[in-house]
Amino acid sequence: MYIEESLKNYIDSTNSKTPIPGGGSVSALVGALGSSLTNMVGYLSIEKKFFAELPSLIQEDMKKAMMKQNSYIEKLSRYVDEDTTAFDGVMKAFKMPKNTEEEKKIRTEKIQQGYKEALIVPLNTAEVCLEAMRNQQVFAVHGSIQAISDIGVGILLLSSAVEGALLNVRINLNSLKDKTYKEKTQMKIENMMKETIEIRDSLLTVVYERLGD
Repeated sequence: MYIEESLKNYIDSTNSKTPIPGGGSVSALVGALGSSLTNMVGYLSIEKKFFAELPSLIQEDMKKAMMKQNSYIEKLSRYVDEDTTAFDGVMKAFKMPKNTEEEKKIRTEKIQQGYKEALIVPLNTAEVCLEAMRNQQVFAVHGSIQAISDIGVGILLLSSAVEGALLNVRINLNSLKDKTYKEKTQMKIENMMKETIEIRDSLLTVVYERLGD
């Protein structure tokens, strides 16, 4: 399992001619790091005097947001490894026999099924990362000013993770013949990217304002 290996081993494995870990796994890892940085801002904030002076509702909001980020980190850490096997169904299907018309039909159906299954993990990754971004507002607005650059990096990492994961959804989607499924998924991708950009830009505006630019 890559998530249990050293960071150097993961980098070395990515920097090789093997196709795994690929962009989907890396996106999940980047998302986990983005959520982790977000929570770091939380940990650094709740220890400060200014935090105790914030309204109790804001204090509770940040603490609840930190719990949510921990759940996102847990999911994304799983996806780092799950994504590496997401394409297995497609590869197995391509190796199926195609000597008769019936075999060709079954093989084609399995390939199509494999592509649908292959996009599930990156789509889940994108959804979790987007949810994590929705959860970053309280950190950007009320987090420690000394760690404001860290929440900025967390925002950038999560937004990149969403887009990276969705690229992996798209490449599998391109191989599908189910027009209705493709159109529905493409619409979902477009809506997710639109929201990601809106949240990213809104949060970064807060970050840069607090930085004094």
